[in-house]
Amino acid sequence: QVQLVESGGGLVQAGGSLRLSCKASGRTWSWSSYAMGWFRQAPGKEREFVVAISSRGDRTSSADSVKDRFTISRDNAKNTLSLQMNGLKPEDTAVYYCAAAPVFSVSAVVTTAERYNYWGQGTQVTVSS
Repeated sequence: QVQLVESGGGLVQAGGSLRLSCKASGRTWSWSSYAMGWFRQAPGKEREFVVAISSRGDRTSSADSVKDRFTISRDNAKNTLSLQMNGLKPEDTAVYYCAAAPVFSVSAVVTTAERYNYWGQGTQVTVSS
């Protein structure tokens, strides 16, 4: 089992920045075997893919809505995942979740929620206009 805990959410004005973190605990000896991702869910909407990164950290994929604004990174030595969010917009307001998906390829990037086995509890990001 892997436990994921997000932090770093909060209230920010449009155009501002936030950095989210996700710390893994538990069966972390296999942390480098997991592709990681960030998803978000706004009130009244379905959970949506934001960004993802391969287990080795050499490949990423982003939703078009956040491309060039959000950057995902990971530190496998510290079992942490980060999401740097710049140029925030009111439509970025949502609960953000980190997730882990076991993979066989170190360069595999997973963008579909169904393939993720482990999820954090979420952290609220609110962007005011």
